[in-house]
Amino acid sequence: MARYIFVTGGVLSSVGKGIVSASTGLLLKAMGYSVGIMKIDPYINVDAGTMNPFMHGEVFVTEDGGETDLDLGHYERFLDVNLTKDHNLTTGKVYYSVIEKERRGEYLGQTVQIIPHVTDEIKSRIRSLARRTGVDILVVEIGGTVGDIEGLPFLEAARQMRLEEGPQGAFFIHVALAPTLSATGEQKTKPVQHSVQELRRIGIQPNAIVVRTERPLEAGARRKIALYSTLPERAVFSDHDVEYIYEVPLLLAEQGFHEYVAEGLGLEAREPDLSEWVGFVEKLKRSSREVTIGMVGKYTKLKDSYMSIIEAIRHASAQLGVKPRLKWVESTDIESGRLSVEEALSGIDAAIVLPGFGRRGAEGKIRAIQYLRENRIPMLGICFGMQLAVVEFARNVAGLEGANSTEIDPNTPHPVVDLLPSQRRVSRLGGTMRLGASPIRLVKGTLAYSLYNSEVIYERHRHRYEVNERYIEKLEAAGLVVSGWSPEGLVEVIELKRRDHPFLLATQPHPEYKSRPLRPSPPFTGLLRSALRAPAPG
Repeated sequence: MARYIFVTGGVLSSVGKGIVSASTGLLLKAMGYSVGIMKIDPYINVDAGTMNPFMHGEVFVTEDGGETDLDLGHYERFLDVNLTKDHNLTTGKVYYSVIEKERRGEYLGQTVQIIPHVTDEIKSRIRSLARRTGVDILVVEIGGTVGDIEGLPFLEAARQMRLEEGPQGAFFIHVALAPTLSATGEQKTKPVQHSVQELRRIGIQPNAIVVRTERPLEAGARRKIALYSTLPERAVFSDHDVEYIYEVPLLLAEQGFHEYVAEGLGLEAREPDLSEWVGFVEKLKRSSREVTIGMVGKYTKLKDSYMSIIEAIRHASAQLGVKPRLKWVESTDIESGRLSVEEALSGIDAAIVLPGFGRRGAEGKIRAIQYLRENRIPMLGICFGMQLAVVEFARNVAGLEGANSTEIDPNTPHPVVDLLPSQRRVSRLGGTMRLGASPIRLVKGTLAYSLYNSEVIYERHRHRYEVNERYIEKLEAAGLVVSGWSPEGLVEVIELKRRDHPFLLATQPHPEYKSRPLRPSPPFTGLLRSALRAPAPG
């Protein structure tokens, strides 16, 4: 029988529940247990796919094409696993299922209510995932903040599961903020106390408290939190600020967190093998040679929009022993003329043209790509960045005046990027893009092949538009190299020959999704390695 760990949050959102959940899973896995992990999002959207990145941050795509919360990216990176769309449960999924059952007559004669029908559906989804995956422990992070009205059914379901699973079958970890007053330097515990009080008001007594704070939790603050939470002091853990999120599991392990959780679940408290993780963190902290990476995008005001890309850069930098400095370039600033492309990209060693949708900022990205190509600055384009690299090449090298993507200009004379045929009859936006992992055949002798050292790779997709096959011959004749193909003949990877550019590679899929701390994504490693060789312009 699987055991369950529920992670809740208090005081404010984005307090760090995702990293605590991922760290808990990592520590238990390092102890030799089989661990699964799940994110519950109380929003009514069925998934994160239709959300603006400014509202919710990055949409993380799973191997099977689930459009999920960005925390699943942290889970995959920390636990080195491939998750599925079932590892992200939303209010939308729950209510959709309950209403479908009601319409089919499965609740015939009953008044369908939050309790028991909605809570039963939630419990069924959680247990079904644990049973299907055969894990010893399933970590379940409940999104939002305790007290949010939309989260109440999920907390009630978790409360019921503790009763049904027995005292060692379910364990509750509460993550809450203890702010430090700048005027006095005092750590204030009242927000944590009120957060725990709200949790207990709905019937949940936490087993452990993880306190987010700027500096290590003081002894007096720990005692006070333990007292008001009806817990021993050893159940209160400090999760203070660190340089890298990857230090959090080590920080918690130093305090005996893994032993306390194992004890609460009635499991043997084995010594975790964290040697590889320690080595990775040490590489990150030792890296000193700086490279500056230009991040050209349209959602740069919220860095969480590009979370997986930021972490993929970090993974590659640890392997190469470099310290990346990110220079954020808002493509709309180039497009509007507020910044010249030379100013925007000055001092960089390499650049990533970031994913995104829609017309806004597209011309700014195209100008940036032209500058990067003409000045031989190493460049990686991802998804929309790849499509715009094709547009730039078509206009300025292949001589196709007015070339564009039909997403930007439906009336372009040269639609070098066009809607996928499979998308032409799509009438609903949610979950209808080309999504998830699929095979890509790399062409031997190309840069892409040398990076992956494999003829067939699997990367994850999230797009509706593709390079128009009618223009491939003209683009190749002008010098563009198609180095990756899908089985259906879709263009997956493009590049320039080494004699034309030291490193210009662009991918339709998102290689950042599969980057891991101990196994960096090859395109990111290649970009940083090329940046080390290239002197910064200007």
